[in-house]
Amino acid sequence: NRLEFTLSADGKQIKAELSNTTTVMEFILLGFSDIPNLQWILFGIFLLIYLTILMCNSIIILITRIDPALQTPMYFFLSNFSFLEICYVTVTIPRMLMDLCMQKRNISLFACATQMYFVLMLGGTECLLLTVMAYDRYVAICHPLHYCLLMNHRVCTKLVAGSWISGIPVIIVHTYQIFSLPFCGSNRINHFFCDLPPILKLACGNTFVTEIAVYVVAVVFLMIPFLLILVYYGKIICNIMKLSSVRGRTKAFSTCSSHLIVVVLFYGTATITYLQPKPHQADGMGKLISLFYTIFIPTLNPIIYTLRNKDIMM
Repeated sequence: NRLEFTLSADGKQIKAELSNTTTVMEFILLGFSDIPNLQWILFGIFLLIYLTILMCNSIIILITRIDPALQTPMYFFLSNFSFLEICYVTVTIPRMLMDLCMQKRNISLFACATQMYFVLMLGGTECLLLTVMAYDRYVAICHPLHYCLLMNHRVCTKLVAGSWISGIPVIIVHTYQIFSLPFCGSNRINHFFCDLPPILKLACGNTFVTEIAVYVVAVVFLMIPFLLILVYYGKIICNIMKLSSVRGRTKAFSTCSSHLIVVVLFYGTATITYLQPKPHQADGMGKLISLFYTIFIPTLNPIIYTLRNKDIMM
């Protein structure tokens, strides 16, 4: 929106333009404001879920560190995965709990960018760590005689460090690119955290290049790791089917089933969200999917891993 006017000075026309475009300096997270009667009920539910996630994952980390029988690569990766889940939910749930308590839901551009960075970075780390855990199961089942050599402590440490570090520079550049876009319209985010699709919806101008970048990053951190996991599990299943013992096949499948369930749940919902940077689905559906992979799956993960794992249950 621009305001034009002319002035006359010494017989000459002077034309001037003033712009009344306002640049967005902060956002408002609408969260669950559309159901005001349930604010305190939701606060209690999400607080209980958050405390449950913290407690269960902390117990897994503690057990895998102090029990000598669990000093193996599989449980080393599991403890790192549990720590990752704690970090992942801590980025979103505390802010959501605060918004449920307070009427003012303002969040600055910097705080919003920081939250999005950590959500994307930790999500990318989870994709890579799930791939590493699939590789560990592949080596254990398909190359059992070389397992100790291929998956020694040094290799495991490098794989975990690579999972945590490799996405950092990419996500920094990606987040900077998104928040370099002009936001000059509405500042109301119909979501409970600064997620990528609802932020892109508020951007002004042409976002084509940014959307292409979103697809590229999604392919690198979602599809490529997922394809690797499929390859590993394809080889695992072929190897298991060659076993003559029914008991041996059952035991081999049981060591992989927990991880496979987590992979399907996480990748299914994350793919729907991030391979559609400007989804045509309703905002409520996008919120529900995000709620599932950011909160409910981290709640289920400790249950899935512990109930199906005799070593931890003992």
